[in-house]
Amino acid sequence: MSYFVIATVLVVLSAIFGYINIRFIKLPSSIGLMVVTIVFTLAVLGISFFDDTLLIKEKELINSIDFKTVLLDIMLSFLLFAGALHTNFQQLKIHRKPIIAFATLGTVTSTFLSGAFVYFAFQLLGFDVAFIYCLLFGALISPTDPIAVLGIMKKVGAPKKLEIKIVGESLFNDGVGVVIFLTIYQIAKGGVEISALEIGKLFLIEVVGGLSLGLILGWITYKLLKTIDDYDTEVILTLALVMGGTVLAQKLHVSAPLAMVTAGLLIGTEKVRSSSMSETTELYLDKFWELIDVLLNTILFVMIGMEILVLTFDTSYIIAGCLVVPLLLFARYFSLILPTKLYAKKLDFVPKTSMIMTWGGLRGGISIALALSLTPLMQRELFLVITYIVVVFSIIVQGLSVGKLIQRYAGKTL
Repeated sequence: MSYFVIATVLVVLSAIFGYINIRFIKLPSSIGLMVVTIVFTLAVLGISFFDDTLLIKEKELINSIDFKTVLLDIMLSFLLFAGALHTNFQQLKIHRKPIIAFATLGTVTSTFLSGAFVYFAFQLLGFDVAFIYCLLFGALISPTDPIAVLGIMKKVGAPKKLEIKIVGESLFNDGVGVVIFLTIYQIAKGGVEISALEIGKLFLIEVVGGLSLGLILGWITYKLLKTIDDYDTEVILTLALVMGGTVLAQKLHVSAPLAMVTAGLLIGTEKVRSSSMSETTELYLDKFWELIDVLLNTILFVMIGMEILVLTFDTSYIIAGCLVVPLLLFARYFSLILPTKLYAKKLDFVPKTSMIMTWGGLRGGISIALALSLTPLMQRELFLVITYIVVVFSIIVQGLSVGKLIQRYAGKTL
């Protein structure tokens, strides 16, 4: 199946499912798309008992897509740049210390707590899974998904000082999560000793390198935007920034997502906008990246919904997934307590910030992509089913209810 045909089918399905959601179901876009796609896929599975033609075609489509490469190496940079472009940089600057703490200390703590909880749960269920593989699962499931979080936060009307913490954490903790995942992955492969120096080097190259590259590319783009006044060319320059910057980051082996977050924040600051863009350019730039954001989000959540076809339907795996969901919520809650206590008085946190951030920290496509990169020896099928259950629960159940939680505990600050 050619790339054009795959892209065409995904866009057509996304348009149809999006229309069904907006016209009849009226759920938030990401949630509605996932629900409609899952229902469609289950219907195809049901029809396959009588005629498996459609099921074969859908499986052919899914197997033609390298989900990990498409999301992590291509889509993520566009989505993060679009999200960062419209993030309030001044608020981000004010809350930078807790955001950094959530994205680093919180992610590391969550990884180890999640791994430990899952390991003991497996012991109770009779699964013989090594602790290092449970730790690897903890690393891939701990980072909150910026794509899912950004989409939901736009809809729930969260207080700005709460929203910026949740969104800010999700924009940056994937870089930390990937470093942790890659480190544990190398250890889990066996025969590889990783020293603290090597871990620090990997962190510097991946995270600091990505942030630095984003600043450099963002500054260069800003200087170019400042010298012209032509909205067509200026929009294309930002597109070139994301595409060229992603390829360059991959060649330099630094974090492309972090580079694009940094560049997006820089280009989106009020000072840069006012000094380098006319009102017309700002309008077209914002609309262009809003459209890119909506289109790619739509395709992504349709892809997530269809990934159900690659799962191994084992009752014990499903039971394990249902048991793991609350354990991961506890792990996330405990991982947020220390950073919250450190900065709560200084920055006037809204009531129950840890609880709201726990429930509002959604998992998404990044976790599924990392789970797909596991080897059979690392219990790939088991962890893939569990990851999918966690992601679906996170986006549908948590995504639909986080607004009510915010209204209950932080409503007076809205």
